Amino acid sequence: MDNGSHRAESTISLRRISQSLSQHINTEVHPVSLLHSTKVNPSELEGKKAEILEPFIKSKCEKGVDSFFIIPFFFGQSAALKDYLPERGKDIKSKWQKTEIKLAPTLVKIEDKNDYCVSNIISELVLEKIEEKNLKNPHVTLVDHGTPVKEVNQVRNHISQQLTEILNGRVAQVKASSMERREGKEYEFNEPLLENLLGQNDFIQDVVLAMLFISPGRHAGTGGDIDKICQSAESKCSTLRTFKSKLFAMHPKVIDLLASRYKEGLESFSIV
Repeated sequence: MDNGSHRAESTISLRRISQSLSQHINTEVHPVSLLHSTKVNPSELEGKKAEILEPFIKSKCEKGVDSFFIIPFFFGQSAALKDYLPERGKDIKSKWQKTEIKLAPTLVKIEDKNDYCVSNIISELVLEKIEEKNLKNPHVTLVDHGTPVKEVNQVRNHISQQLTEILNGRVAQVKASSMERREGKEYEFNEPLLENLLGQNDFIQDVVLAMLFISPGRHAGTGGDIDKICQSAESKCSTLRTFKSKLFAMHPKVIDLLASRYKEGLESFSIV
């Protein structure tokens, strides 16, 4: 389960990942988004409409299925997982009392200081971009969407610190940033915003964006919000050049990571 997107590329990516994971763990894995994806025209999805979680589970419950195991394609414990998902689960159980919904761990296990799975993948994507563009000692910013949940922001900072270790000696600097934030002092933990970082201080020449985004959507996809921020910054700073790493779901090691979280979840899952 991913968060979902209004763009077809995101659902296509999730379907590809689910198919590969199914083969890897020898268990059928359904590509289901939490929200949004049903807005995509099925004509963009080879005629097959995207599925979102609550209607998917309810349709299965109608057919007598009462056990569900969710592998979250999420970096951390977002509000979607902490708040929205349990609410939906409670609503489903009010009608189908025997229904059990289990949740595997997220991609980043911030409590495990020895877990570098996500940061290793992102570092490889950054180094791939550096090699592709023949960059010399570029600056790197690990950019995420931005969040109202401090625990999710801590995931960003945690990965940024790990990237600093991994990329030491191969890049000038690693600094975390966010695409956007809510107004108010209580959300300042998202700073610096990407638009305020690019073209300022040390980030005025070659900058690689280490993309803390799962799949292409209206933010991280081609022509999306991140691209617009980069284009605007480059137009204001003549020496600035920005280069986006590939998105997380595009790395082949992601399948191994999801399989690992699946196995961990079978042993010590949480119940929604």
